[in-house]
Amino acid sequence: MAKARSLFFCSECGHEAIKWLGRCPGCSAWNSFIEERIEGRITDPARVRDVDPRPIGEVETQATIRVPTRISELDRVLGGGIVPGSLVLVGGEPGIGKSTLLMQALANLSPSHRVLLVSGEESAAQVKIRADRLLHDVDRVDILAETNLEVVVKAIRKTRPGLVVVDSVQTLFSEEMGSAPGSVSQVREAAGRLMRLAKEDGISVFLVGHVTKEGSLAGPRVLEHMVDTVLQFEGDRNLTYRVLRSVKNRFGSTNEIGVFEMKETGLEEVGDPSALFLEEGARSSGSAILAALEGSRSLLVEVQSLVAGSGMAPSRLVASGLDRGRLAMITAVLGSRAGLNLAGKDIFVNMAGGVRAEEPATDLAVALAIASAHRDRPLRNRTACFGELSLTGDLRFCVGAERRLEEASKMGIEAVVLPAKNAAALGMIYDGVKLLPASNLSAALAEVFD
Repeated sequence: MAKARSLFFCSECGHEAIKWLGRCPGCSAWNSFIEERIEGRITDPARVRDVDPRPIGEVETQATIRVPTRISELDRVLGGGIVPGSLVLVGGEPGIGKSTLLMQALANLSPSHRVLLVSGEESAAQVKIRADRLLHDVDRVDILAETNLEVVVKAIRKTRPGLVVVDSVQTLFSEEMGSAPGSVSQVREAAGRLMRLAKEDGISVFLVGHVTKEGSLAGPRVLEHMVDTVLQFEGDRNLTYRVLRSVKNRFGSTNEIGVFEMKETGLEEVGDPSALFLEEGARSSGSAILAALEGSRSLLVEVQSLVAGSGMAPSRLVASGLDRGRLAMITAVLGSRAGLNLAGKDIFVNMAGGVRAEEPATDLAVALAIASAHRDRPLRNRTACFGELSLTGDLRFCVGAERRLEEASKMGIEAVVLPAKNAAALGMIYDGVKLLPASNLSAALAEVFD
């Protein structure tokens, strides 16, 4: 016998409470709790089946055969292709290119696999118009414009496609749930039902997810724990290039990124992102070149900085593409260990091209860009850098130095400032690039302001 009760869920993060709260304890959002009716069912113990655990050493495994999408940047982020029976969540801001990328993947796979697009936001005619505008051959792609979860699951089990794209998971609703579409319970129910479908029938499912105003995936956090892979589209809709990043991946690395350029015909792969991010040419004061490493890919990115007198107290630290806490630490190290008087200054740092830097090796490039802007002097020409700063001002060892230097050599960089511990194992010249080892921040500043 079912017993109905009410619970309150945070619409931002999915935090559950037995009463309404003004501020969410999970994400600190205000006025985000909504009431939902929950029906609990009592399970008969006699109907529960018996199972026996077994040693994990007796479990038989088989090699996973991935299905390539013929989009190399997407395959790179996925870990080599689509794993049959996997559940992938793709998030990003509206208009960033999520539906376009998945439409291209469906079109590429349709000649050899049966694929299905479940559209909850657009009608079949609207999807066809968009595909014709992007010049994609989607004649073999099956489409189902439906939001009823039971109807969608029944259609998938009947047709048994190899790949299903649900655009978007927030539009699906189950008649068994009393809440409105897009609510926490509806999103959780839809994801759980599709997860069981993917695992039981070996069907790969891609879920398109909305994002909140802060840029994180909307819906309950449990949604990210349920899926096998979480992909995040980053970039500015006003710019042409996009970065696809793996936030979670049970079947591959989470350090890989894919770079795309948005054109009239859709998203095109960028095989040489360094050339895209460094196309401006000569550098002025406040600019430094970072030799970054993203998974197995190395790329050169411009770090821009502006130091200006503050007309207000306290001064401001503004970071775009960089963690603001990390910027505050780098600024403190510059003042205490390198003697730069940045008190009362507004400091702005931007990663060119909308790239987001998360690795600690970005510290040195940010510090040199700020020092260049503060002194109003450009850095040494055609020089790149990488290195992690410690609170003592020393430069720590960084992984992947060889790959960073190979990319710098390919892009015509003449010298690279790097931690002395990295240079000790490489010599003074590597692949035609002169190495400028520095043990601390002061030594690095001396190398670039010659």
